[in-house]
Amino acid sequence: MDSIAHQSTGVGIALFETAIGECGIAWNEAAIAGVQLPERTPRATRDRLTRRFPHAVDAEPPSHARAAMRDIVALLAGQRPDLTGIPLDMRRIPEFNRRVYEIARTILPGETLTYGEVAAKLGDPGAARDVGRALGENPFPIVVPCHRVLAAGGRAGGFSGGAGVATKLRMLAIERSPGPLFDQPASR
Repeated sequence: MDSIAHQSTGVGIALFETAIGECGIAWNEAAIAGVQLPERTPRATRDRLTRRFPHAVDAEPPSHARAAMRDIVALLAGQRPDLTGIPLDMRRIPEFNRRVYEIARTILPGETLTYGEVAAKLGDPGAARDVGRALGENPFPIVVPCHRVLAAGGRAGGFSGGAGVATKLRMLAIERSPGPLFDQPASR
């Protein structure tokens, strides 16, 4: 009986291949519990995911997790799926972080905001550092596109996922983000 209860209320995990490497995903019966950007090896990605979700089990993803995986793969392949409908388990997320994530989810592929602009949208223009902290704690990278939030002046700022700022810049390049980070060659 314990194993049946665990299966119905537990967290499942899986790794999946994307254009930037093997990502991980964790889910419960209703929503995505977390996304893991690629680490240096698939084993390191799995290890990071299992540290975040120590009671999770490798499992066949349910339909909502398969749909999220499909859309993440598509986004990282240069397509523009709408990830805003992916259900996220925000039960353990602090209220401020939730508000930051809601704003970040409105940033479309190829667009960016600064930490200060997100803070202004929150109604607290002085909260740019707090926005950065909240994004650094983002358990749903890609789905909550923290990579689309930049430092003042269009600088990359920080990034705690994958290979750090290099991963952020790579994802922005895939999305063909305009702005000072990427000089576009002149048309021939």
